[in-house]
Amino acid sequence: MAATAKAPTPQRQLDGFLDKYLPEIAEQARACLKILRARLPGAVQLVYDNYNALVVGFGPSEKPSDAIFSLVIFPRYMSVCFLQGTKVPDPNKLLKGSGNVVRNIRLASPADLNRPEIREVMAAAMESARVPIDPAAPGKLVIRSISAKQRPRRPA
Repeated sequence: MAATAKAPTPQRQLDGFLDKYLPEIAEQARACLKILRARLPGAVQLVYDNYNALVVGFGPSEKPSDAIFSLVIFPRYMSVCFLQGTKVPDPNKLLKGSGNVVRNIRLASPADLNRPEIREVMAAAMESARVPIDPAAPGKLVIRSISAKQRPRRPA
């Protein structure tokens, strides 16, 4: 009787996606995720290992349109995206982008997530969200998609 391989947990899959990056980028991404998970208890994390980048969305449900934030991990840097960003008050003009919905902040390091002005705009995004994240919810990690074709995760 052949032994059946156990399916990897979502966290193991995410770790594998992160391991494709340079060690310093993977370490920064893990630190950002730790901060975001602590700041957003109850969030459902939706993972997309896309063609251009690895994306971890944070929202109140498994419905992508309800997501409020995402961490986007590129080969050289990360950005935190505000997925309902055009509705978020931004008195310090931190949010970049000109699309109809999403705004972002490029992170120099995970410590940027703890800068008071970034914490403020994140709090404003939470307050203005269409559907809030219930901090008492159990939260979970869901692998939504893995692109068969991907750009290299390490710079050339």
